[in-house]
Amino acid sequence: MENKVERSSDIVCRIGLDKNNVPVKIDWKAQDSPDTPEFKECKAILLSMFDKEFQDTFKIDLWTSELQVGEMDKFMYQTLRGLADSYHRATNNTKLANEMQRFVQHFGETTELIPKEESK
Repeated sequence: MENKVERSSDIVCRIGLDKNNVPVKIDWKAQDSPDTPEFKECKAILLSMFDKEFQDTFKIDLWTSELQVGEMDKFMYQTLRGLADSYHRATNNTKLANEMQRFVQHFGETTELIPKEESK
């Protein structure tokens, strides 16, 4: 089966920097998203790309000074949950995905984003 590109779609991130090149504003939009036809502001972005040629992951992690610690905790918790789900969908490795979710549960409890489960 040939993977032929039929069309392209853009996701755009626009980073506003201060005089020291520190992010002070992050906006994004997705061409095909009905929810983001125009730029939408956010406080943080994590972008990971697996390079085809070098077989390595390139990362961009940015957040504004406006992002509070509690918001970062929530951002990380939701991101980790999503990563565990994505890993499971991509690999069907239920055992390891469940182990990842156990850490996410621990992270959520430790940061007090979710209530602690009672020991059984």
